[in-house]
Amino acid sequence: MQAGQTYSLGTFEAKNKLSSLVDLAAKGSRIWITKRGRRLALLSSGTEGQEVTGDLVAAFRGIRSRAKSGKGSIKSLIEEGRR
Repeated sequence: MQAGQTYSLGTFEAKNKLSSLVDLAAKGSRIWITKRGRRLALLSSGTEGQEVTGDLVAAFRGIRSRAKSGKGSIKSLIEEGRR
């Protein structure tokens, strides 16, 4: 296996080669762990995920700001819904 490539392997093989897979991921490889051919997990260095995480945080903050109604506490909203 070479650094900087994308690989896909089963859970059994991933379990047996975990330390070498972590080293490959640290060098820029993306390793998909599969079970019965279905992708379950991605092992990567995380640099790609940081951009996505920032986008997600911004998206959730936008949703939160639009959802704030200013009608009071959560308890009062729950009570209002029970009426």
